[in-house]
Amino acid sequence: MDLHEWDAWAFETQAVRAGQLRSNEGEQSEPIFPTSSFRFNSAAQAAARFSGNEPGNIYSRFTNPTVRTFEQRLAALEGGERCVATSSGMAAILSTCIGLLKSGDHIVSSRSIFGSTVVLFDNFMAKFGVSTSYVPLTDLDAWRAAIRPDTRLLFVETPSNPLTEVADIAALAELAHAHGCLLAVDNCFCTPALQQPLKLGADIAIHSATKYIDGQGRCIGGAVVGRGGGGGGGGRGVGRSPGPAPGPVYSLGFP
Repeated sequence: MDLHEWDAWAFETQAVRAGQLRSNEGEQSEPIFPTSSFRFNSAAQAAARFSGNEPGNIYSRFTNPTVRTFEQRLAALEGGERCVATSSGMAAILSTCIGLLKSGDHIVSSRSIFGSTVVLFDNFMAKFGVSTSYVPLTDLDAWRAAIRPDTRLLFVETPSNPLTEVADIAALAELAHAHGCLLAVDNCFCTPALQQPLKLGADIAIHSATKYIDGQGRCIGGAVVGRGGGGGGGGRGVGRSPGPAPGPVYSLGFP
């Protein structure tokens, strides 16, 4: 089933059925695929899959049917083109950064963000030549003044943790695009049930699925949802090589 076929479904139906491809067994809920790798009919088929000339499962760090169900479901809920699941919310933010940025690039971020995100930007991305400027979340003029010629990404967590400040996503998206930048929104507090950043103009929606997508304190996971190649495209390559991929058991718990 094509991703866009789920667009016609109600949100509630997407939340429980989008991404599910039933097998010939006719199962009601999606199965868990606890396997590290997958078999091929021939060496030629293996070569075609590894080269990308033929779709299909290869290795669970690359693709896994249980993980894929979660990815396609969340993409449908967010109104995105693609989703890449990760092992945690911080892995999702890291994947976004290393998938889209290079040494010499600059991030403008709201000051009111998750503490571990600040550590990632200041202690680790900075070590590889990516700098970050912080601005008050609701001050659009401060965002505008902080943008430089080397700025590539605007990053905002809204509502923020723990002050629950709320950003004007549409205004930030317009500002980002006017300067040739991407806007990434950490949407873990609201989830797409309450807020859909891509529909407001953002390029990337990031989730710590550990929070309200799970909602029960059972699972750790994350996700990056993008509008085409801008978000999911970069994350997919990062997931395949550096490998911040989630396991199928946790992925079954989302959403």
